[in-house]
Amino acid sequence: MNKANEKVLARLKEGNEIYVRNNQNAGDVSLAIRQKTAREGQHPYAIVITCSDSRVIPDAIFSAGIGELFVIRVAGNVLDNHQLGSIEYAFSHLDANVIVMLGHTKCGAISAAQHSHESEDKFIKYIIEDITEAIGTETDDYKATVLNVKHGVNIIANAFHDHPDIEDGELDVLGAVYDIETGVVEWI
Repeated sequence: MNKANEKVLARLKEGNEIYVRNNQNAGDVSLAIRQKTAREGQHPYAIVITCSDSRVIPDAIFSAGIGELFVIRVAGNVLDNHQLGSIEYAFSHLDANVIVMLGHTKCGAISAAQHSHESEDKFIKYIIEDITEAIGTETDDYKATVLNVKHGVNIIANAFHDHPDIEDGELDVLGAVYDIETGVVEWI
């Protein structure tokens, strides 16, 4: 990891410590920052791909404010070309060079994949199929979540390993699991 990306990771870790310690979001959501980002655009320091679960709020988890994180949310934090296109936009056009695949404990999508092989729902089955590919027959909730995160990290790393906008060592893809009960992010 290069020095700039190490600073981003330290910022994410520090933000999570503030969140866990203070039980509040310390990020800047002021009128001034809204006006500044409206004028000057967004310049996020990290890309976070996470679940749509309402208990997972990346900006709060990392004590980030407006314009600091580029967040992509989808149930089960699965990836397809739409999410990969969003990631590509963030690093190619916004210069965010740290990508965090953030899973979480007690994920309903993980549980659905563990307990059902076929979904009768029209579209949920695609999420379940993707997660099942990642976790196999793992029955432990936490281990399955870690496997799903690692799967996402691998997809991202493989998708962008030879991207023309990325120089060697410039882009880092990290995995993490957010504990919805304690608020702590564990880095994988």
